[in-house]
Amino acid sequence: MQTTLKPTIVFSILIFISTLTSYSALYAQEEKFVVVLDAGHGGGDSGNVGNGHSEKNIALKITLEVGKELEKNPDIKVIYTRKTDVFIALHERANIANKADADLFVSIHCNAHSSQASGTETFVLGEKNTGRNFEVAKRENEVIFKEENYEENYAGFDPSSPESTIAIGIEQEVYIEQSIVLARKIEDNFVNNAKRKSRGLKQASLLVIRNTYMPSVLVEVGFLTNNIEGNYLNTKAGQSKMASAIKTAITDYKKVLDQNVGSHILNVEAETMEEVEDTPRVIKDVIFKVQISAGSKELEAKSYNFKGLADISSEKIGDIYKYFSGQTSDYNKIKQLQNEAKLAGYSDAFIVAYKDDKKIDVADALKSDSN
Repeated sequence: MQTTLKPTIVFSILIFISTLTSYSALYAQEEKFVVVLDAGHGGGDSGNVGNGHSEKNIALKITLEVGKELEKNPDIKVIYTRKTDVFIALHERANIANKADADLFVSIHCNAHSSQASGTETFVLGEKNTGRNFEVAKRENEVIFKEENYEENYAGFDPSSPESTIAIGIEQEVYIEQSIVLARKIEDNFVNNAKRKSRGLKQASLLVIRNTYMPSVLVEVGFLTNNIEGNYLNTKAGQSKMASAIKTAITDYKKVLDQNVGSHILNVEAETMEEVEDTPRVIKDVIFKVQISAGSKELEAKSYNFKGLADISSEKIGDIYKYFSGQTSDYNKIKQLQNEAKLAGYSDAFIVAYKDDKKIDVADALKSDSN
């Protein structure tokens, strides 16, 4: 059923969005870059207890460690939704960030699954929930039933209903692009610095980030239900590694903003990401890339010029410059990178293949798959 917004509501929304013409301008007005850190669950809400480990405690320890490291930067102010084992309602977590006029909201959690699934995931807000992404949203949103007056606070929201998760707060939509940039940096740091397996960027309608008025992500640092990963996350060393990766991602994100003063917020329509198999599909002697754009203008092959996407390269053919993200022989990995490029706003991003430094058809490259 299609809902028609009243003219007064539409007018209010347009006024709201028009006041946000430059994220960097908002940031420049602040004396410090404000980061709100949200440790998932707490108090009577234990989160998942995979292998006997406590999500609420592990999430809190990692969150406090992230904050401790960020506070060493004199240009950053850190605000916590909780610093102890207490229960904070989801809507109140968002309120804390909104009242602080924060620049970033980062919610930290631990994952769970009935299998031995493993790896990190970082979620941004998305209006479509399919497959396992819906299950994650359902699990994280069901905490509202522990709150008093939840029906009033969430306007009849039903975590078990896919239809109920479709509605996105329009205020958050203007920040999706910035959220994607941060999410990408977090996952890259998990892989490159913490040496963890990444399951990539995902979309879900998560209440804790749905009502925030700033770039927001929900980070799943790994699966407590996985025997090895659960034990790792339950150690001080493991928690420090994950915290360091998140902290580095946040400071890298801030550097991108500092380098792009005056850039405008773009309202990117998020797409549902294609589910990609976890099992590597390596094609011998073939390199895959994702072509994200092409044009006559030469740009420096840096992440900040391409909406935070990583591993940027370029190629000049005649008067045209082509720009690519990623470089791997793993076809499933390049499909994941293509999803991330589309989510970042490059809706026409496509996969290209090279063999012996010569471009070949992707179909021919896959035919050479001997696996």
